[in-house]
Amino acid sequence: MIILQKYDVVVVGGGVAGLTAAIYAIQAGMTTLVIEKQDRLGGRAMTNKKKGAYFNLGAHALYFGDAYKTFSELGLSLKGGKPSIDGYGIWKGKLVAMPTGVKSLFTTPLLSLKGKVELASWFAKLGKLDTTKYNSMSMREWLEENIKDPMLRNIFYALLRTASYVVSPDLLAAGPALQQLKSALKGILYLDRGWGAIVDELQEKAEQLGVHFLTHSKVDCINHQHNIIQNVLCSDGTLIEAKYVIITTSPATAYQLVKDAKKTSLLTWKEQAIEITAACLDVALRKLPVPNQQVVFGIDQTVFLTNQSRGAYLSDDGAQVISLLKYQGQETDSNKDLQDLEQTLDLVQPGWRQELIVKQYLPKMTVSYDFPHMNRTEHPGPAIPEIKGLYVAGEWATHGELLVDAATASAKRAIQHIKMVEGSGVEMNFGYRNII
Repeated sequence: MIILQKYDVVVVGGGVAGLTAAIYAIQAGMTTLVIEKQDRLGGRAMTNKKKGAYFNLGAHALYFGDAYKTFSELGLSLKGGKPSIDGYGIWKGKLVAMPTGVKSLFTTPLLSLKGKVELASWFAKLGKLDTTKYNSMSMREWLEENIKDPMLRNIFYALLRTASYVVSPDLLAAGPALQQLKSALKGILYLDRGWGAIVDELQEKAEQLGVHFLTHSKVDCINHQHNIIQNVLCSDGTLIEAKYVIITTSPATAYQLVKDAKKTSLLTWKEQAIEITAACLDVALRKLPVPNQQVVFGIDQTVFLTNQSRGAYLSDDGAQVISLLKYQGQETDSNKDLQDLEQTLDLVQPGWRQELIVKQYLPKMTVSYDFPHMNRTEHPGPAIPEIKGLYVAGEWATHGELLVDAATASAKRAIQHIKMVEGSGVEMNFGYRNII
């Protein structure tokens, strides 16, 4: 057995939530270690380079929400571009102008005059809307009560699906979804060289501050005694004693790692979790066969297409990197999903196969391990109340945020709670013991 030195904070998982938590922990003066099972940090924020093109693990966009504020606060450069969201919708197999701005609002054939007036009214109201009033209402309930024009309702479904990645309006809580849409309508940021650039900067920041990293190391068990956290045991026998442990894995994995988890809130959080997945197709094309068709929302289909190269540097040789998504529900079919995505490309960029350099297909990519939904009984974390010193963070540990905003917000909540405990003078007896 290899016993490492004691750490104030051990973070399990080196994705965005884990890196964010580690930075804030060490800034608070706590010795910090991040354990990551893979050789690389980043988790689902990794970027892979293929034939000169930078591919994220599915389409990623940074909204101007909590994550953007957090990354800015930490001094990340966030190099990239803010492209227009004007584009097209797919309705009954045809491309039509999508009303996402003033110009497209007046030119779209999708809406009647009455529908256009209603949408213009919502554009004016949405920015000031107190979305928290709708946290206990489903997305479908809100839409049916508040959007009168049937076609406009379809458009809202498409926009909210794109903002949240969720295809279940009966489950999705309206408040968080509307807040996400408000952020999206402010614009989005596509990042040069993909989201791996964020990971690299977070890692560099953490290392400069003194965070230690243990990569290619799988955590086997998180031990506690008398309901007080003790240590983290890795599968190779490495033992790390810790005062606080922050788990940033999935709720199912967190449950498996913690001794006697069935006696803790981890059981509830695991059982209430509903995973969001998407089929993701990324292609690098030498050029766009139809240059003006770069953003497409599925209205009567659960698809989305965006040319991310219109806002960011994503290829060393000038290729156009297009990302497509098919938002998935409970039942998935890998072959059918790929067929639907390629047919979307056929419609939007006919002749794309002749321009293809390289592609990447992820048939069932986890977007989030949970989200704010109507079947939830409680918000996860930040603390696991039954075990002193044990915390969770990640996009699933949301208190109303969505996607990467939930990852950064939950990480900060965990550190804030630890600082509160430290500042209160509450005795935290380590009770260290070696486990063979």
